[in-house]
Amino acid sequence: MKHRSQFRSGIAQEQVTEESWRIFQIMAEFVQGFELLSSLQPCVSIFGSARTPADHPNYRLATEIARALSDAGFTVITGGGPGIMEAGSRGAFEGNSPSVGLNIALPREQVQNRFQDVSLRFRHFFSRKVMFVKYASAYVVLPGGFGTLDEFVEILTLVQTRKTRAIPIILVNGAFWRGLVQWFRETLVAEGTISEQDMALFQIVDEPSQVVDAIFDHYAGRPITPSAEEAAVLMDL
Repeated sequence: MKHRSQFRSGIAQEQVTEESWRIFQIMAEFVQGFELLSSLQPCVSIFGSARTPADHPNYRLATEIARALSDAGFTVITGGGPGIMEAGSRGAFEGNSPSVGLNIALPREQVQNRFQDVSLRFRHFFSRKVMFVKYASAYVVLPGGFGTLDEFVEILTLVQTRKTRAIPIILVNGAFWRGLVQWFRETLVAEGTISEQDMALFQIVDEPSQVVDAIFDHYAGRPITPSAEEAAVLMDL
């Protein structure tokens, strides 16, 4: 009878072989994303709930923000799905600059919206998330759930640890975010798990024009696209 260690070894070897071949699929996702998005800078990534209906005020707000960004010369990147993602894609699609959707296959919720000039499909969350960060000159975060929070906290961590360049991180709809920001200050800062200075990594606005103004204010007197030093940092993202 085969020994258990031999049996486990056989299973492990099959997994290693499958995972090794999967590396090529991951490489293909990165190469496709790098080649397409590098030619579309400057970009702004927009996030928010996939569950927001088209008649919701946040949907209309996201559409207006994306249209304002597109008309200001920014390629708008969204997750390509419904809800706030669709609203962001739609506003950009109706504007003067490209709308890019970074689509991913999920068991539910992720249905590709039709407002995309450029559509990329990903199987792996981590390669998709790199694309959101690598070419973004700003992050605009509207009300959303776990996925939205994940993207928000990840960009905060990357900027805080200097694994990416400092970019505007903009929360939209202060009423929605007030409780989370209060918890950051009263618990995380108070406990010393983040510093008071970390609270300055993001800002809160309510109007589409404030989003555009916040981005241009951040880059006043310097290029929006990465400097040589910043580009070197992004190579190690």
